[in-house]
Amino acid sequence: MKGTLAQVRSYERSVQLLMVNQFTINLGFYMLMPYLAAHLSGTLGLAGWVVGLVLGVRNFSQQGMFLVGGTLADRLGYKPMIVAGCVLRTVGFAMLGLVDSLAALIAASAATGLAGALFNPAVRAYLAADAGERRVEAFALFNVFYQAGILLGPLAGMVLTGVDFRVTCLVAAGIFALLSVVQLRALPARRAEDTTDRQSEGGDGVLAQWRGILANRPFLLFSGAMIGSYVLSFQVYLALPLEVRRLGGEGEFGTAAVALLFAVSGLGTILGQTRVTAWCKARYEPGQALTRGLAVMGVAFVPLLAATAVPVPASGIGLWLLAAVPPTLTALLLAAGTMIAYPFEMDTIVRLAGDRLVATHYGLYNTICGIGITLGNLLTGAALDTAREAGMPALPWISLVALGLACAAALYGLHRTGRLADPAPQLRPVTA
Repeated sequence: MKGTLAQVRSYERSVQLLMVNQFTINLGFYMLMPYLAAHLSGTLGLAGWVVGLVLGVRNFSQQGMFLVGGTLADRLGYKPMIVAGCVLRTVGFAMLGLVDSLAALIAASAATGLAGALFNPAVRAYLAADAGERRVEAFALFNVFYQAGILLGPLAGMVLTGVDFRVTCLVAAGIFALLSVVQLRALPARRAEDTTDRQSEGGDGVLAQWRGILANRPFLLFSGAMIGSYVLSFQVYLALPLEVRRLGGEGEFGTAAVALLFAVSGLGTILGQTRVTAWCKARYEPGQALTRGLAVMGVAFVPLLAATAVPVPASGIGLWLLAAVPPTLTALLLAAGTMIAYPFEMDTIVRLAGDRLVATHYGLYNTICGIGITLGNLLTGAALDTAREAGMPALPWISLVALGLACAAALYGLHRTGRLADPAPQLRPVTA
């Protein structure tokens, strides 16, 4: 950990602040969001479909507005979007704890989603710009802070929600309010390097810029190939907890085993990310590292696949081991694959953008992957249901292994054809 902190101190103040900001953003977000559904259905007594609507609005407003958020960051500067996102999330989180009407809850949920769409592309573009040639290492450190927030947020939320969920909301809102003030005062202003040139030339229209990005075929192919990594990593929240509870039950053991999944994933990243990145960078080109990362994520589901060949004990320690060990191994391997791929993934987006409209590219990338996650989760859920009904427990795990290997093969093809090796040429906007 000392080595990680030493690496952080070697970067400019802006990069250090962005990493701490991301930890704080995730701390505030994850102390609240895991407990929101229980508050809506339990405390407020809302119907299940209403709870789904409120949560769905947040996801839709974030995924649907990523491209707009990235575009605004490139045109107006990174800092204003980061601050605006934090202010908006302050308001949204406070409202979630203080209001009980459906209209107000939907508005609060939409605000929290839009906030993420504003600051996420801006943060990544800002980090890429100020890290310079050390982008890969910077994104590795960024992931450490990112995962630390995810790990500690639910623990803090569990304590606060034990008092009152409204307390959780107000504390989370206070964190974002403090973050807004700190960034206003301490974060240097930063604009996309090509912004001044565009403005002096009269500027490119937004639609022309978007058409130019959509004409960037290597970027779109890369985005499509990387969807699988997000579908696979999301199974820590979907398929793995469901499998643990299917075998281990809904009691204390099931709860503890699910908590172990998140602990293994988060701690593995915090302790190993920088070492894994250094090792991979010394040996592989970015495309090779991405291919290996996706392959590891696909193979991660082999322990669960192998476990389907083992007879399920009726009870006792054998059942507990079968319920906990294969999903935990899968979570650890998913974390390892993500550690391999993530820093090179973020760096590749910058290179494929040709260092132009980077935040907009991040925004479109997030939208593409977000749509992919939604479809992937629907298909995974359908596979889980079909597996149970048809008595074919191996079906979902075979599908996920195949998805990981197929995406790895796609990335290998992009790498072999040189589409990931060098920065894209400066993309010219398509004019009408």
